[in-house]
Amino acid sequence: MLIVNAVLETPDTVGFSFWPVADLPPYQFMALSNGMSPLEVGSALAVLADYNSRTGDDDRPSLDAGEAIRRLLATDKVIAPGGLRVHDTRTNLTVQPGCCCGLEDWREWLGVADGETLWLGHDPSPRLEHADEVVQLWPDSVGAQETPSGQPIEIVVGDLPGILHTVQEGLQGFLSLAKQWATRHVPNLAENLVARIDEDLAISAPLPGISGQHAP
Repeated sequence: MLIVNAVLETPDTVGFSFWPVADLPPYQFMALSNGMSPLEVGSALAVLADYNSRTGDDDRPSLDAGEAIRRLLATDKVIAPGGLRVHDTRTNLTVQPGCCCGLEDWREWLGVADGETLWLGHDPSPRLEHADEVVQLWPDSVGAQETPSGQPIEIVVGDLPGILHTVQEGLQGFLSLAKQWATRHVPNLAENLVARIDEDLAISAPLPGISGQHAP
């Protein structure tokens, strides 16, 4: 069985005091879903706020939650360190996003069904290859010209639309919880924050070829 989640890198929250966050080890991955605790949602918003902090002329530190969220909203596009995590329960093999992979690009997996390949980050450097009617995934590769050793995870290409629909449901669940979080912590910015995350992470827009979808 394959379990595919949208995941976000956990933040380094040492010294973070704008709002409560979960006690999570930094630079790991947490799945985004409707099952997250309020503290985990706070952690997700903390990494988005930190990762998208403005630099340059206005490099003053944020003073409170409202200013941190306003700076997040002031970015040209919200980006999020993470991506899709694929776990095969039969082999206990997991492929995680590499460094510099962005969750905002998760819809690029739609192109895989049409024969496209993806860059999935580096250090580790996950590898994707097409083989007939399946896609093979390796957790790490040493070079672009060599097929990695070891057993890959295999995804049937025809299963990708359903898999991505499940990923989208998880993201919609997170978005609903983010709205509750924002209503409590930054009520004047809640509507703008949720709309911006929805748009920039491409959460609610219908997936091509999948009917019966609705926004949360």
